Amino acid sequence: MSAIRGARERARTEVTAAIKDEARKQLAAEGAAKLSLRAVARELGMVSSALYRYFPSRDELLTALIVDAYDAVGEAAERAHRTAAGTPGTTGTARWVAVALAVRAWALAHPHEYALIYGSPVPGYTAPQDTVGPAARVGMVLIAVVEDAYRDEDRELPPLPDELRPEAERIAADVAPGLAPEVAAPLVAAWSQLFGLVSFEVFGQFHKVVEAREVFFRRAVTELARTVGLTTR
Repeated sequence: MSAIRGARERARTEVTAAIKDEARKQLAAEGAAKLSLRAVARELGMVSSALYRYFPSRDELLTALIVDAYDAVGEAAERAHRTAAGTPGTTGTARWVAVALAVRAWALAHPHEYALIYGSPVPGYTAPQDTVGPAARVGMVLIAVVEDAYRDEDRELPPLPDELRPEAERIAADVAPGLAPEVAAPLVAAWSQLFGLVSFEVFGQFHKVVEAREVFFRRAVTELARTVGLTTR
């Protein structure tokens, strides 16, 4: 009985993967707004009723694709952080840049999946709570980089305007309790600017503006590291 159950689970895993792979092809060809369960079923040679046993609605399939994408870019960031952290003498700035480069590399290699999670909202779709944890993975890596740097080295806190302090204190308490408000607020700003840089490149906004894009990106994210106190240069 256990062998039969195991075979069924393997078959379900394979069919689920095939459905998601075909859905990603549709994302690339048509965009998320036009994702259709019927079209996915047709391309896979399945009847719609069979596909609904795996994903009862378009929104459930979208959620699965969104979670996969967040997990993939999060894993890339985490792997870059582990590698950099495991290299003796690597500075906080070098770790920050390594993570940023990993995010950029993943986005350029998977532009349609990147667009799904960081592009325009899909009409009629509301992301469920299931997406929150995966969405936070890159941010958690950046927080870890900064926490490590402030724990391991004696660093001066960035200046914090008085009018921003209440919000900075709330951000620190809610998002990064291991960081001082002086660091938490610029970290959230740097996090959003990192994805702004990546989005401009992925969505073609740098066309005829920036040509040496990796050099430009490295310099820009190094400047972002400075804003959170990782470097003074």
